Amino acid sequence: MRMSEQEKKVLVPALRFPEFRSAGVWELKSLGNCLDYLQPTKYLVKSTAYSDEYKTPVLTAGKTFILGYTDETQGVFSDGLPVIIFDDFTTATQFVDFPFKAKSSAMKILLAKKGFNIKFVYEAMRTMEYEVGVHKRHWISIFTKLNIPTPKPKEQQKIADCLSSLDELITLQTQKRDALKAHKKGLMQQLFPAIGETQPKLRFPEFRGEWVEKTLGEVTDYENGKAHEQDIDKKGNYIVVNSKFISTEGEVRKFSNTANLLASKNDILMVLSDVPNGRAIAKCFYVDKDNTYTVNQRICKLTSKDAVSVILFYLFNRNPYFLAFDDGVKQTNLKKDDVLECPVLLPKDKKEQQKIADCLSSLDALITTQSQKIDALKSHKKGLMQQLFPAMDEVDA
Repeated sequence: MRMSEQEKKVLVPALRFPEFRSAGVWELKSLGNCLDYLQPTKYLVKSTAYSDEYKTPVLTAGKTFILGYTDETQGVFSDGLPVIIFDDFTTATQFVDFPFKAKSSAMKILLAKKGFNIKFVYEAMRTMEYEVGVHKRHWISIFTKLNIPTPKPKEQQKIADCLSSLDELITLQTQKRDALKAHKKGLMQQLFPAIGETQPKLRFPEFRGEWVEKTLGEVTDYENGKAHEQDIDKKGNYIVVNSKFISTEGEVRKFSNTANLLASKNDILMVLSDVPNGRAIAKCFYVDKDNTYTVNQRICKLTSKDAVSVILFYLFNRNPYFLAFDDGVKQTNLKKDDVLECPVLLPKDKKEQQKIADCLSSLDALITTQSQKIDALKSHKKGLMQQLFPAMDEVDA
């Protein structure tokens, strides 16, 4: 069946490298024509006793990607790199250019056939829209039959190189952010006393006064959040602070027009209830503006009355004292008394408290700026891909 003039038109991307502008339309190719696949059986890890001291990463195609590192040396996939790993049930994909072992037998290892660039095909697959329905395997029955638009090998390579250079820049910027986070973590270990100690290892030279132990109840006022479930909307005057909002650092938002318990600037909001091995229990959010956030149930509001609020935020956020209440079996629920009895060591001089808070806040500002750079690069890549690949929703494949 011959391609119509309209189909030919849409099989040309909006943005093309100069040397390929007269190279003609792209062709639709099925993924089965572009890629071979391997079952992961011989590459499956035997032990899940992972350690960062080991060399070989164990991969999943999902967002976690690297589950851990193994010391197993047999059955490491290393020939034929780079490859795409594909979760046969969720259809999640990852691009892999380093030796690895696999965790799941549901993973397919995809390799480029002759005439196809593996990085180009991977990026083309990411432009596809496919909604997973029933729980079944997808690669052979569905994905091998799906089409992607493809140019000649040299143009594939040019696009792949362009996107790879952006990926490398994103990786470098991410490493810079991770280095800032590691520096902050190490600095906090120096600026605050270790368990069993009453003085920190590192102090600003102008301060030599004592640190004093108090309870959280002595330095803050406590209020429980109120239920908002009947008032949630897609839009509203206030952002509802719940455990998901705090655990995602504000990315997942719900709204309400009901101010059941408004947070004020410099308040600290803490997650009180989470599932076993909860990722959010005792995680805190620092309020930076008035009349913006309303506090949901299972969240408490802590208002400083005798300490610099920011330093309390750094001390309480995922504090080991609170994490000890999570037994990993049942849902963790911190009670008011549990929270208020939390011991805290603070400099007696509030000027020293403020100095520590300012130091850590400046690092957080650098981390935030770095994260914004990464987000901007990712948005740039997404927009570039929309220009470099024909819009598949316009193609009658």
